[in-house]
Amino acid sequence: MTTRMLDEARAAPEAVARQLAHDRDIYRDFGAVLRLPASTSLLTVARGSSDHAAHFMAYLIMARLGRLVTSLPMSLVTLYHSRIVCRGLVSMAFSQSGQSPDLVEPTRFFTAGGATTAAFVNDSDSPLARAAQWIFPLHAGAETSVAATKSFIAQLVAGVRVVAAWQEDLALQEALAGLPEVLSRAVASDWSAAVEVLRNADKLFVIGRGTGMPAALEAALKFKETCAIQAEAFSSAEVRHGPMALIDEGYPLLVFAPRGPAQAGLLTLAEEMRGRGAKVLLAAPADTPGCNLPIVACAASELDPISAIQSFYPMVEALARARGFDPDHPRHLAKVTRTQ
Repeated sequence: MTTRMLDEARAAPEAVARQLAHDRDIYRDFGAVLRLPASTSLLTVARGSSDHAAHFMAYLIMARLGRLVTSLPMSLVTLYHSRIVCRGLVSMAFSQSGQSPDLVEPTRFFTAGGATTAAFVNDSDSPLARAAQWIFPLHAGAETSVAATKSFIAQLVAGVRVVAAWQEDLALQEALAGLPEVLSRAVASDWSAAVEVLRNADKLFVIGRGTGMPAALEAALKFKETCAIQAEAFSSAEVRHGPMALIDEGYPLLVFAPRGPAQAGLLTLAEEMRGRGAKVLLAAPADTPGCNLPIVACAASELDPISAIQSFYPMVEALARARGFDPDHPRHLAKVTRTQ
């Protein structure tokens, strides 16, 4: 059996290859703008899955370039009508449809105020795209499943392209060039162990940190959307500040532990939780002790969370069906969400 969600998740490697074949000059020129001294502050504008993709790009910018990035509370513009200073501001909006007023209105405001505005969007003729100065099409193709998959992965890739262009990092650009082949292997990776553990679950924690945290946030959202599981995402550091009190015998956890500086602490936490009797699902490189959800490694470790979420999507689609849900028709949800 197949669903639109599964078909679109499987199409992500092709979508990434298509994106990487386009718009090289636009990314190069935008990178040059970001290097200008006049670009003094950065913010992202996004909701839902798109916000998780924006968070991934923001983390890379802060980690690699030492520049702080703010996630805009859109109500500051749409409800409170704050007169945000636009001088030196670079605003980057992420959306699949580009339709929601609370993305479009701030982008129009910033453009009118003299900020540099960019839209990373699957519909290059959408209101959001028309409101921005710079348009970066995702090239994901039509996505009809309510639960976004290939467009989210395309957004992650677009964010990495921004960072690579900003830093003029040829090694990262080469790693991106090899990503479609990695994702083709990742989509076929066996994560069925998670279906067995979570088939009857009603709650779980999804743990990440650093560049892996956006994958944890996205996974928690998809568990809610498609499987009706109360999934909450936490940093491996933050979970120790109170949420850990909920973890006891049989409590399910999904830990994203890709390569990188955060991995050691994530593996320590996973082992500690096993000692408490928790059911730990560990997404990590296949040779990692305790790994039962293998992550296919990329040429650059910063890209591993993209590979991990590519493997996650077919699993969560199968889990939804195993729990008796139609992943193409999540309850109470629509493809395009319009909020103010």
